Amino acid sequence: MSRLNLFVFRGEFKRLIRLGRALHISPSRNVIVKVENVPKIGETVVDENLRRVGEVFDVFGPVSSPYVAVKPKGVKPEVLVNKVLYILPSKKGKERK
Repeated sequence: MSRLNLFVFRGEFKRLIRLGRALHISPSRNVIVKVENVPKIGETVVDENLRRVGEVFDVFGPVSSPYVAVKPKGVKPEVLVNKVLYILPSKKGKERK
């Protein structure tokens, strides 16, 4: 499966990066995700329907198989368990032309 998927969002092409599968909810109500592609803290997390579900709050665990805590925004965290989540990369790190 490809790491990057192109899609149209608000009239422009964006790259969608697969973050990983949501495992469970932490006691602090963050969604814990087993990471496939390590994101930057603060990046936007979306579900398979491109609905914004939260932001990357923390990256932790061993370097060989890290985990991410996603702080949910406007979504009940329980509905995200066992779902695949994706990242919308921010424009901050783009290359200069």
